[in-house]
Amino acid sequence: MDIPERKDLRGAHLVGAHFEGANLIRANLTEANLTEAKLKEANLQEADLIKANIEEANLQGTNFIRANLEETYGLSIDQLSKVKTLYNAKLDEELLIPLKEKYPALFEEPK
Repeated sequence: MDIPERKDLRGAHLVGAHFEGANLIRANLTEANLTEAKLKEANLQEADLIKANIEEANLQGTNFIRANLEETYGLSIDQLSKVKTLYNAKLDEELLIPLKEKYPALFEEPK
């Protein structure tokens, strides 16, 4: 499923949405509710997820290059350990520090 670049989905109610492999480059998902969303292998490069709810979302293989995940609700170290990359992503310190220690490869520039 392809969504055009710079899609404005601020505050959208996307509980359980199926976005497997979706192109969400630069999407504005600020304050969106993505609880239990299927984002496996989605491209969220440069997306804004500030204050979004990602509780129990499937993030396996998701691309978060330069994405803004600050103040995102429901994110866990376990969820983020399964993403494809967090290269230059913005994260709250309580997630950033342990992730960098335990999964440093997530922050390396993708090849």
